[in-house]
This record gives sequence, structure tokens and C-alpha cells, in this order.
Amino acid sequence: MMNTAIKIEHLSKYYTILRSKGNMGLRERTFVELLNDAFGTGLLKRLRHPLKPDGEGNAEEVFHALEDVSFEIGKGDRVGIVGRNGAGKSTLLKLLCRITEPTKGRIIMRGRVASLLEVGTGFHPELSGRENIFLNGAILGMKRREIKKRFDAIVDFSGVEQFLDTPVKRYSSGMYVRLAFAVAAHLEPDILLVDEVLAVGDTEFQKKCIGKMDDISKNQGRTILFVSHNMETVRRLCNKAVYLRQGRLQSIGPIDDVCREYEDSAS
Repeated sequence: MMNTAIKIEHLSKYYTILRSKGNMGLRERTFVELLNDAFGTGLLKRLRHPLKPDGEGNAEEVFHALEDVSFEIGKGDRVGIVGRNGAGKSTLLKLLCRITEPTKGRIIMRGRVASLLEVGTGFHPELSGRENIFLNGAILGMKRREIKKRFDAIVDFSGVEQFLDTPVKRYSSGMYVRLAFAVAAHLEPDILLVDEVLAVGDTEFQKKCIGKMDDISKNQGRTILFVSHNMETVRRLCNKAVYLRQGRLQSIGPIDDVCREYEDSAS
């Protein structure tokens, strides 16, 4: 148990969708759920009916993004999360990051967690790149002097030194991802969660990121969860894989075995 970095027990995530004759509902209910997550169920009850479209034929439908998923990941493991679009890969990472809460089940994580998910998350848009580096370090529980020790390495890796004092809302998506990855990787988290966001960067930077993740896992013993549709990259970086299919755990095991199973199912 002491060698376990992540333990997931009977994890499920459901979303309620409102179907109607006017094809409204998904966007409205998703908005309400976000408000509910932030302010509690009372607000949801007060807002539910005003947001329903007029007319008859409204019906609620429950979408199972994840269903009864259980597995463990050891410290130092490099785990690829594979599956088709809609399989629940990004939902799983958002649950691990506490961006959203599970409907059922529980997650146990040991250590400091850093994540690199969608472009636009993780940084405050009005703050400069410099300020966001220190902000992210503080969120991870690091002291200012610890962040300062790693500051130059972060800037050098990201290649955005010229724009360091510019608000990140003015960054291109590529610049944003370069800085976000540099921050996540260099602030020494125990667990690093990375989604397909690296696809935004150029090929050279993607190779640089893979090399860095390889280094922090193999040489520093840190745990990585990596979501990607690129099986070549997953095989290169990871030693294990989790295969999700329609929100359920299909298999978990050695990287080559699981990737082969996934590729065979997709052919």
C-alpha cells in the first residue's frame, strides 16, 4: 500500500442531460451543474426550472461518463490512458485533478499533484507568465525560495523569456502550453497528469516534453498519467496502460499488451 501513488475504488461519474423538442438542454444543464458544483444543490433547485425550455416533451437522461472503475497505480509508474473519443479518459483526469467530483466511489492520491489539461486551465489570464509561475508553485505548497531555485530552468525550458512579463491571455496556444508544461514538470510534483494538450505544441517541443517526462519518472521516481491517441508516444513513454471503453475499465497491464488489445479492437 505504501508503494501505491493512486488508488481508485468503484469510481463513477454521471451527467444529467435535459432532452427537449427544441434540442435545448445539454448546454443549459451543463451550466447549471457547474453552478451546482460551485454553490451547492440549493442553487441547482432554484435554477433548474427557469432554464428548462418551454413546451412539452422535456426528458432527463443520465450520461455515464465513467462507470465503476477501479485500479491502482504504483509510485514511479508511467501509465498511458488509452481509448476512443468519449471513453472517459479526460473525465478520469479531471476527477483526479479535483476539477469535478465523482458521483460514486473514491480516489486516494499520495503526494503533490500537478496537471496539464486543456489550454486555458491552470493559469490566471490577467497575470504575467512570471506571476503565474509563482502562483502555481504556491498552489502546490512550495515556498517562494523553492520556486526561485527552479525559476530559470522553467523559463529556459519553455522558451518564453521574451514574454515573461506579458499577461498570459496574450500568449499563443503554443506559448501557453510550453510554459504550462515547464511549470508542471519542473515544480517537482509526485504525480503528473497530462492530457492531449501537448498536441498543440510543435513536434520539436513534443519530443522535449516526452524526454522530460521520461526523466522525471525514471530518474526521479515520480508517477505520470498520460492521455494520448498516439500509440507510438504512449509506448515510448509508458511502462503500463489503462484501456477505457465506453466509460468502463477494459484492461490494465503492461504497455505492449494493453496497447495491442486497444489497437486490435479499433481495427
